[in-house]
Amino acid sequence: ILYSFAAMIGHFLEPILAPIGFNWQISVALVPGMAAREIAVSGLSTVYAISGSGPNGGEAALGALLAAQWSLATAISLLVWYIFAPQCISTLAVIRRETGSAKWMWVTLGYMFALAWVACFIAYHLAVALGWG
Repeated sequence: ILYSFAAMIGHFLEPILAPIGFNWQISVALVPGMAAREIAVSGLSTVYAISGSGPNGGEAALGALLAAQWSLATAISLLVWYIFAPQCISTLAVIRRETGSAKWMWVTLGYMFALAWVACFIAYHLAVALGWG
């Protein structure tokens, strides 16, 4: 996966998202997460090469892997991201249809991404300052 198109996207986004505690793997998972938020989990499973076999599928393996590789500050930052980031592409499409203008869709997209980034920056650096980094 290191040389895939998805990995290239993740490495491209990493410098923008690194100040909020995100690595390239999280960056990759955010892209399909715009289709629907729950897809980000399967995106993480794919990036970290977790198989779906076993009694709990890949959930237990993914949880253990993320607990070992992510700090609490990173996990908090990802939760904050999903509080403020745009819901999904279909939400943006509805905004465009209801307002009759692509302008408001783009304003919403930019505003929500900026709000999510700033909120994650504050949450991540506060968590690091508290020793959770």
